[in-house]
Amino acid sequence: MTEQSRAHPFRDSSEDRRASHDIPDTPQTRSPTYALAFDDPEFLAREELRPVRLQLELLKPELVMNEAGIKSTVVMFGGARIPAPANKDKARTDTLRDLSKYYDQAREFARLLTIEGLKTPELEKVVVTGGGPGVMEAGSRGAADAGGVSIGLNIVLPHEQAPNEYVTPELCFNFHYFAIRKMHFLMRAEAIAVFPGGFGTLDELFESLTLIQTGRMKQIPILLFGREFWERIIDWKALEDAGTISPDDLKLFRFVDTAEEAIEAMENWDEKGQKRRVIPGR
Repeated sequence: MTEQSRAHPFRDSSEDRRASHDIPDTPQTRSPTYALAFDDPEFLAREELRPVRLQLELLKPELVMNEAGIKSTVVMFGGARIPAPANKDKARTDTLRDLSKYYDQAREFARLLTIEGLKTPELEKVVVTGGGPGVMEAGSRGAADAGGVSIGLNIVLPHEQAPNEYVTPELCFNFHYFAIRKMHFLMRAEAIAVFPGGFGTLDELFESLTLIQTGRMKQIPILLFGREFWERIIDWKALEDAGTISPDDLKLFRFVDTAEEAIEAMENWDEKGQKRRVIPGR
């Protein structure tokens, strides 16, 4: 923010923060109580400040994406352990080795989306991933192949990890709260592509499906890459037969196997943008 764009005449907080560091070194100035509250990491990390931290994690990426002109996104979920085909011989299991083909499909899907998005005057269909390896790397890499940007929503984990090298640095975020990170995945989403993955991928898929099923979110294309994988690990028909979901709930997503099929499905999604008013089967 420039001096001319300020909406009030008060002194700039950043200026005061810098000034507060250029002071005499005394017992009083070394005391934690003397630090400005918003410049005191230990204070901000207190238990009582959780509501403030939640707000900050929601606000920081929102402001940055608004300022970057991000209008819409396409979310790519998928396994961090799926290798690039060039590295598939190092995969831990035969199945992971076979699933490496979806790394290439994720990369191509992201490339095609980014090319399409670059045709518009605003930043639309921007690829957003969890920012890590595997399918997430493939998504960021495909966007970079097309000369576009991608968003990475990383989260702090107990084991050592870092963003993949293809995420646009200015759109690479880090989170403490899973809940706020999930909100940012979906706030601008106009489609969700879900590739084979593990617990995290399943969590993200079913949370998205639940929001749409219950009318808490507009219907958008949900594309499951790899019919064989998804029908093997989830007995969708058994849920319908048990009555725990309705037949119409199975229409909330579609199976695809290639990037081209996914693009076509997005373009021909009948219920896009509509919210359910009634939950079928209730």
